[in-house]
Amino acid sequence: MSGKVRVIGAILVVAALVVLAGCAGSSSTPATGGSSSAPASSGGSSAGGTAAGTAVTIANFAFNPADVTVKVGQSVTWTNNDTTTHTVTGTDFDSGPLAPGATYSHTFGTAGTFDYHCSIHTSMTGKVTVQ
Repeated sequence: MSGKVRVIGAILVVAALVVLAGCAGSSSTPATGGSSSAPASSGGSSAGGTAAGTAVTIANFAFNPADVTVKVGQSVTWTNNDTTTHTVTGTDFDSGPLAPGATYSHTFGTAGTFDYHCSIHTSMTGKVTVQ
């Protein structure tokens, strides 16, 4: 019995290390389905930026909030909480296809207004204002 307990304990330790390793990634890199991109030179607007950046959810075929505001050097992270694939596509950034549950982050390095949309569902639009 003690041999089985050791094996189970070892499996639990390995599983815990795998989970912790997954949590140790960079906050600017998407968790799944996306990628960070270099600072943009043009962009959109929205309200509510913080030192770390701003979160936008994708649900019911809409970006929420659709308009956000961040400071130069901050990022916006979009999370697809919808049941279908979407994109976050601007002039200088593109998430590519984001499956349900996937995230995409983009750091804005230049002040301006950056419009974006879903290239799959073009009625979905948003704006990031960088101050």
